[in-house]
Parts: sequence; structure tokens; C-alpha cells
Amino acid sequence: MKKMSVSRNTTYNLIGAALPIALALATVPVYLKLVGSDRYGVLAIAWLLLGYFGLFDLGLGRATSQRIAAQRNADPADRAATFWTALCVNGVMGGIGALIFWPVSYYLFGHFFRVDEALRPEVLAAAPLLALAVPIATSTGVLTGALQGRERFLEVNIISVISTTLFQLLPLAVAWLYGPYLPIVLLSALAARAIALLVLWQRCRSDLLRGQAVRPDWKLVKPLLSYGGWVMLTSIVGPMLVMSDRFLIGAILGAVVVGHYSVIFQLAERITVVPMALTNAMFPRLALLTGEEANRLAADAIRAVMTVMTPIMVAGIFILDPFLSLWVGAEIAAEVGFVGKILLIGFWVNSLALVPYARLQATGRPDLVTKVLLAELPLYIPALYFAVTSFGLVGAAVTFAIRLAVDYVLLSLVAGRIAAPLATIICFGWLLTALGISELAPVPLGVNLAIGAAMAMIAGGYGLWIAPDQLRQLVARLLPWGGHLLVRSR
Repeated sequence: MKKMSVSRNTTYNLIGAALPIALALATVPVYLKLVGSDRYGVLAIAWLLLGYFGLFDLGLGRATSQRIAAQRNADPADRAATFWTALCVNGVMGGIGALIFWPVSYYLFGHFFRVDEALRPEVLAAAPLLALAVPIATSTGVLTGALQGRERFLEVNIISVISTTLFQLLPLAVAWLYGPYLPIVLLSALAARAIALLVLWQRCRSDLLRGQAVRPDWKLVKPLLSYGGWVMLTSIVGPMLVMSDRFLIGAILGAVVVGHYSVIFQLAERITVVPMALTNAMFPRLALLTGEEANRLAADAIRAVMTVMTPIMVAGIFILDPFLSLWVGAEIAAEVGFVGKILLIGFWVNSLALVPYARLQATGRPDLVTKVLLAELPLYIPALYFAVTSFGLVGAAVTFAIRLAVDYVLLSLVAGRIAAPLATIICFGWLLTALGISELAPVPLGVNLAIGAAMAMIAGGYGLWIAPDQLRQLVARLLPWGGHLLVRSR
């Protein structure tokens, strides 16, 4: 198989993640107008429930990606056996998930959620379609994981963008042409996902299964489920750690406050699309490398993340207050502006933590990731409760950021070592300096933005100094002048 560039695959992943986000933001107002707030709320709850039932994937998507990546130089029959085994087990679990989801959705939408009585028959009629979405989602995970294991990131992201575009636009077209009847709207959304599933299947047939018999190896079920089980447990514990602040804020400070906090939290969280694109691109390569080669790739990734993310976060710290004032109003901006800056620093640390996280999963030790998260849980929740009751939203943000820092240190130590510690301290200190300067006595907007631009440029310059050679060469090719100096200097 042709060896692909990690930077190129990262670009594919970044574009593939950014376009659907932009499309989703653009279509929300149209959905609200065409289907109405009540039906849109039902759709939002339905997709949230399906996200939870995605646990019936049992982590086999990631397990398939890891194993097929490690089998890059193995016999094609071995890769095909891995694929068929994962797909068969996944198909069974997806079917079980659908059978469970059907009555659960009937109960939740029939008795638990507050739904307009005139709308309830539509919702209940759509329940079988929601159940059908479970095996489609779980099978998609295995097919995508298989292609990612083969480093087919361009194909995966093209299919993902097309699928998401259809998923967003087909229901709107149906609602516009035939009215917002929920079963038809949901059927069109499922059709979009089914089309993507068929295309993924064709690509897997071409890349993995050509000339190979349909021959699952049942001896692989145990190792795949063992790996996938730890991934699944991580996907349960991780969201508990991430979402617990919202639950405690809502219980202690009220729903209005948690709504304001959620706005700024989700805005800051979007920034992690950049390091996630990088770590997903690295994953197959890490599954194949060992020893010093793996250490070198992980260290290069850490420096690349710092190079890209530090100037972005510095700029974000200075832009956040005026942006929030325009976006949600000066009153909310005054309430959550400082909180948002703390969260930006926290997610900067989280960007670094994604590298040892990916390395542990790629090298077949997802259990260590889960154990680290489980160790944090009993300490984090009480600390968060104390911080919220004592210091409000600022306490929640600081505690969350500290937890992410602890997460990074522990994952790095478990993975082997903390990469580029001096550069990490320097960049972290620069972010704290930016936070302090931005919170000084108010200055005119132009001055504030000029200071932010200067500090971001300094962060970018330092980032290029510590950047891995591949990233430095890429930036040098993009510069219209002085690129040769960047390549030669160090």
C-alpha cells in the first residue's frame, strides 16, 4: 500500500470535519422554519439517543482500524478475515441494539418526553425508522474504521462530506416538497446514511476484499471485543467527565446559567477539530510503529499541535469578548467571557492530550486510557462540586482545565514520556500571559486586537521554531517570501 503523508491525511480530516460543521450551522435556521421548533426538538433528541445507542458498536470501529493498520504488511486474507469478523459481530450487535431501541423510543417519546399531543402520533410512527438507524450507524463505524486502517482518509472524508450534506439537505427538501411529517423526514435522513453505507461497502470491497473469500475468523472475536470493550468504556466514562460540569451547574446555579455556560463551552470545544484531524491521521501509522520511531512520531505530533494551536488560542483569547458581544449580546459576554478564555486554555491542553490518547489506543492499550479516566472520576466530581458552589462558573472552568492538564500528564507518562516539556511550559506560560493582559483595564477594541495579533504572531514564530521538519517545510512552501530562511533556520 502506498505510504501516505500524515500532514496530507490531516488536511483531509480537517476539511472533512469543518465542512459538515459549517453546513450544520447554516441549516439550523432553515430546519426551524420548515419543520418547526417542536419537530426539530424531537429530531435533536432522536439523534442524541441514537448517539448513545451507538455504544452497540462495542468499539469495533476503532478496533478494526487498529488491527487492519497493524496488518499493513500481512497477507490480504488476514485483513479480510479481520474485516469480516468485525462486520459480522457488529451486525449482530446492531440488530440487538435496534430491537432494544424500538420499545425504548416508544416509551420515551410516548410517556417520558413532553411532546405536543398532536405531534405524538408522528413521533411514535417514526420509532421503527429510528431503530433501523442503529445497525446502519454501527456498520458504518466498522467500514469507516477499515478504510482508516488502510489510510484511505481522502476517500473516507469525501464520503463523509457527501453523506453529511445529504443528511442535512434531503430532509429539508422532503419537508419543503411534502411537508414536515416526521416519518418521511426521518426516512430521507436514513436514506442519506444508507447511501453512504453502500459507498463505504464498495470501497472496502475494492481495497480489502477483492479476491478474498467471505471467511470470518471466530478466533478474532475475543481480541476484537477485548480491545473494543475498553474503547466503549472510554466512550462512556469520557463524556461523564466532560458533561458533569453542565449537570452540576444546572443543579446548583440553574438552567439559565448552564445554558450560557454551554454556549461558550461548545464554542471552545470546536477548536479541537484541528488536533483531532491530526491524531486520526496518525493512528494507522502509530499502530505500525514501535519503540523510538513511535516516540519520534508522537513527539513531532505534540510540537505540531503546539505550533498550530498556540497562536489560534492566543488570538481567541483576545477576540472572544468582542465576538461574544456581537453573537449573543454584551450581557452574556460579560458573564462568560473570562470563563471562555479559561476553557480555551483547557482545550489547548486537551489538544496535546489527544496525542498520547491516540498512541495508547493505536498500540493496543486502550485499557490504559480507560483506567486513567476512571482514576480521575472519583476525584474530579467532588472537586468540581466544591468549585461550582464556591466560585461559580469560573470555578467550573478552572477545575475542568486542571483536569485536562492532569489528563495530559497521566496519559503521557503511561504512554512513555512527556514530549517537549520545555516547549509546553513556554507555550502554556504565553497563554496565561495573554489571558492576564486581555483582562487588564479596558482598552479600545482596536488596541485590544492589535495586542492580540502581535502576541499570536510571536506564538506562531516560536511554534515554527519548534515545529517538526515536515510542518516547517509545508509552511515554507506556502510563504511567498522568506520560506528558505524558515527551512534553514532552527
